[in-house]
Amino acid sequence: MGHAFVAVGFLALVMAYKAYRRYTGISLADVPGPESPSFIMGNTKELYQGQAAEADFKWQAQYGNIVRFKGPFSENQIMISDPAALQYIFVKSGYRFPKPHERRAMDNMVSGKSLMWVEGEDHKRHRKVLSPAFGVPGARALLPFFNGCAESMSNKWMDLITNSKEQSAVLNIPAWVSRATLDAVGEAAFDVRFGSIDNKESALARAYSNMLHDIFGSPSSEQIFFQEVAKYIPIRILDYFGETSNNPRVQRAREVASLATSLAKQMVTDKAEMLLHRKGSRDVFSLLVKSNMDTDAKAKLTEEELYAQMRVILIAGHETTSNTLSWALLELARHPEMQYRLRAEIRETQAAMHAHGDTEFAIADFDAMPYAAAFIKEVLRFYPVVYHSYRRAGQDDVLPLSQPITTRFGKLIHELPVPRGTQIIASIGAYNRNKDLWGEDAHVFNPERWLNSALKEKKATSVGVYSNLMTFLGGPRACIGWRFAVIEIQAFLTEVVGKFEFALTDKSELVRREASVLMTPTVEGEVEKGAQLPLRVSVASRTEKGY
Repeated sequence: MGHAFVAVGFLALVMAYKAYRRYTGISLADVPGPESPSFIMGNTKELYQGQAAEADFKWQAQYGNIVRFKGPFSENQIMISDPAALQYIFVKSGYRFPKPHERRAMDNMVSGKSLMWVEGEDHKRHRKVLSPAFGVPGARALLPFFNGCAESMSNKWMDLITNSKEQSAVLNIPAWVSRATLDAVGEAAFDVRFGSIDNKESALARAYSNMLHDIFGSPSSEQIFFQEVAKYIPIRILDYFGETSNNPRVQRAREVASLATSLAKQMVTDKAEMLLHRKGSRDVFSLLVKSNMDTDAKAKLTEEELYAQMRVILIAGHETTSNTLSWALLELARHPEMQYRLRAEIRETQAAMHAHGDTEFAIADFDAMPYAAAFIKEVLRFYPVVYHSYRRAGQDDVLPLSQPITTRFGKLIHELPVPRGTQIIASIGAYNRNKDLWGEDAHVFNPERWLNSALKEKKATSVGVYSNLMTFLGGPRACIGWRFAVIEIQAFLTEVVGKFEFALTDKSELVRREASVLMTPTVEGEVEKGAQLPLRVSVASRTEKGY
């Protein structure tokens, strides 16, 4: 009888505690955020139909670094730009916050079952095979390819400019840079010459031109709604939809996938054959195939997975870099004083290099240019081409916070419970504009902040793999090719800024930060034309003194 009494008493205490937690605990509904204009759509139209990260900045300014917003049917979702919460999600607990399955279905449609698609143990297996190709030695070995492709593009520009009456030309920067970086990724990653710079009609260049804009740009309300409710549809059905749908956007994705996969099949065969005859190259894909051949049977990537890695390298290795370079050249055109200063540093380094008998820029030369490094970091901060990363709480969890937040009912909380299944948007755009990290002028493009000792002395929560930016993410799912990207940006900027001067045109003032999975420059009123950034380019004077 006594034991039964104790058991009943204990059960009553547990129930009372649960009731107490139920009515005094924090619900996501208590977190401040925008009012929902629609029960059906929630805040999703504002989020996905504006320019890239436009809603993020507005909500961050109004509600702080943790924002609750509404998905369809009044579902609570959260947007995060708080460093401690992001570190917990990406660095400390990376595999406890998987990608939502509807986002994985999109990844599968565009790049197959690649490193971007896999989760958990499979992700570790993929990463282990890929890592040898993306280490420091591998990235440094690729510099000559980047230098060569940048020079090929600048030679084309030089011809256009010297043959024009005005001795200048208005160039659509993304169209040129996208083809040049496609060539660069072809040579560096696959030891294949695509020839996109010489032939703008090449099948691969045509397939990849404006691909993400065509598939994901300017979404209608119906497309946003489908994207949001897709979380309730089993992933196999979503994959089947991707394989069979007559939707023009889905068909566009399939066409690119088909072309890239057929190219990948040929390359896997060629690379394996070369390696068997001990003729392996140092390109990324050769290293990947070799690493896979050396891996024990259980951990090996399947042929389908190898093809998918190639597709993701093609997209990530050229689209992200070409967009970043386009935004960099826009800022140089907007700020002639920055352009002159950067060019002076490049030419000074080049003179020292030539004095030593070197003709090509090496990594050490890039390291000797502090202003160039500061400028590139600021471009990556201000224009994170991938501006959102999507996650889902895989279990009930509690997020730590850098700054406490005040709930809608006035309660101050220092950590945030998130129920299993919570949809999370990590706002890379808003984190990179967080004033606690980057200063009161976080919304101003200012490379000087990276030369300022105050920023260096700040003890920030470590989140990103590169300069604590979230641009390449952090933790086990950080961008594996971030070194590759930084060296490519250094090579291209050094080449073109050393030789050319960039100035704004009438259309430059109409440039939009187009949201099409990547942040792409387009022109207001001409969005349907895809990526556009018209700048006037002329040969830079050799006597320019700079600022």
